[in-house]
Amino acid sequence: MTDQTPILSKSAAAELIVAARIRKGLSWAAIAEELGTAPVWTTAALLGQHPMTAEQADRVCRLLDLDAAVAESLRLQPSRGADEATMADPTIYRFVEALHVYGPALKELIHEEFGDGIMSAINFRVDVSRRPDPDGDRVVVTFDGKFLDYRW
Repeated sequence: MTDQTPILSKSAAAELIVAARIRKGLSWAAIAEELGTAPVWTTAALLGQHPMTAEQADRVCRLLDLDAAVAESLRLQPSRGADEATMADPTIYRFVEALHVYGPALKELIHEEFGDGIMSAINFRVDVSRRPDPDGDRVVVTFDGKFLDYRW
């Protein structure tokens, strides 16, 4: 890489990471275990939503046989969010739909329990697990965010 070589975009790096992960037969959880990081955070970081340390970026690139351009991209601060095509994905849309339906109720319950404030999405953890159920396995998503009260 030279000083005149453009930095690989987060989305281009994510495409290379996804392809390498699939071709190597690695799960997101296996990559997270190798890095010693949470699976949801790791997956989000590798898809461009969080910056990685130089050590994490170099380690994952060695694991996936990716070059220094990908590691450089992984260290950058992201522009967080999703584009229109991502939002149209059925799995992602179900989360949007669930928040449209239950968001106002969750807001009321948070205010009733904690007072005037919000749940942080910065000081935040998220986890996904499977729960067996006779009627079909259940997806359990846990949002764990610090309560931030409004102050004057």
